[in-house]
Amino acid sequence: MRKLGTEGQSVVNKVTWQKAGRVTEPGRYMFRYGWLTITAEDLAIWRQFPAASFTLVKLPSTPDAPEEFHLGAFEIPASPTVDEH
Repeated sequence: MRKLGTEGQSVVNKVTWQKAGRVTEPGRYMFRYGWLTITAEDLAIWRQFPAASFTLVKLPSTPDAPEEFHLGAFEIPASPTVDEH
C-alpha cells in the first residue's frame, strides 16, 4: 500500500511485530487498516528477527468489503532498536 507523503513522495507502510500485536499464531487479524493475514513463515521471521519490519500489501477486494492485507518483503534493521510503544 502506497500513499503520498507531504512532499509528494511515495510512502510504504511498514508493520513490525509490535504493531501487529506480537501475534503468536498464523491467522487473520483485525488491524488498523482492515484485516491482516499473517502466515507461519512471517512469524518464523519475526521469531528470528523480532525487530524486522514487513511491507504491508493490500489485496484486491470488493468496494464494500473491509480492506485485506498481507505481509510482503521484510527489512532487518542494521542495529537493534527499542520500540517504546
